[in-house]
Amino acid sequence: MTPESAATELVELLRQAREYARYFGELGAETIDAALQTPTKSLVANTSAKSIEPIRFKPVTDLETRTTTPPASLPPQIARAVPTSLRDALPQDSLFAVAEATGAAPQPTEALEEIWADIGDCTRCGLCAGRTQVVNTHGNPTARLMFVGEAPGADEDAQGKPFVGRAGQLLTKMIEAMGMKREDVIIGNVNRCRPPSNRQPTLEEAAICRPFLFREIAVVRPQVIVVMGNTALRNLLEIREGITRVRGKFQDFQGIKVMPTFHPAYLLRDPSKKRETWEDLKRVMDYLDNHSSNR
Repeated sequence: MTPESAATELVELLRQAREYARYFGELGAETIDAALQTPTKSLVANTSAKSIEPIRFKPVTDLETRTTTPPASLPPQIARAVPTSLRDALPQDSLFAVAEATGAAPQPTEALEEIWADIGDCTRCGLCAGRTQVVNTHGNPTARLMFVGEAPGADEDAQGKPFVGRAGQLLTKMIEAMGMKREDVIIGNVNRCRPPSNRQPTLEEAAICRPFLFREIAVVRPQVIVVMGNTALRNLLEIREGITRVRGKFQDFQGIKVMPTFHPAYLLRDPSKKRETWEDLKRVMDYLDNHSSNR
C-alpha cells in the first residue's frame, strides 16, 4: 500500500468513526462496542477485537434540533464541496483530521477564489430557493484574525457580504475597538445562504456548507479565529456545550487558537453581555500582541 492510499484509507476511517459517534450520540447511546466493528486489515493488522476498549462519549441533549439519520456514503451534496484538485484524494476537512493524527499542518494548494468558484451559484441544499445570492467570506486573505458567525441575514443576503446589517455594524465597532479595521481581518459564516426567517441552519445545511469554511481556513491560516455564537462554535469545534460555558477560553483548531464569544446579534438583544465579550476580545488582542506574525 502506498503512503497516499494509506492516508486516504485512514482519513475515511476517521470520518466514518466521527459520523457514527455523532449519530449514536444523538440517539442517546453512551458506548459503542468496538468489537462489533470490522477493522480495516491493512491499517489495523493483528488487532484483536477483545483488546479494543468501547468508545465512550456524552449523549447529545438538544435532540429537538438534530436528525438521527444513520450516516452512509458521503452525500453527493457534500462530495461536491470537496476541492476539485482533491476530489479523488482527500476533502479539506479530512486534511485537518490527518494533521491531527500525524502532527503535520495541512498544506492547501488552492486560492480563495478557487473555493468561491467551486461554490458558484450553489444549489447543494434547500436554502438556495429563498436566498438572493451566495454570501462568501470577505476580507483580508492574509489576516491574522478571522471572525466566524452562523449565516447571512437579510442585509447580507441583499449586499452579498457578511455582517453588514445591525449585528455587522456592531462587529465593526468591536474590531475598531481592538485597534484594527475590517480590512485587516477576514469575516465569514458557517452557511453562505440566508435561512428562512433567519432561523438556525439545520445539521444537514451546515454539514453541506461547512467544508468550504474549512478550506478557507486552511488557505488563510489565521493565528486566531473568533467564533461567535453556538452554531459557529459547534460546527467549527464540535463542542456540544453552549457558548456561555466555553466563552473566554481559548480552544484549538489544528494549531489555530479559537476564542468563542457571543454573537453580535445576541449582544443587541442583551447589551449586558458586551462587557464579557470585550474581555474575550482583550484576550485575543493580548495573544496577537505576544505572538509575532509568521507570514
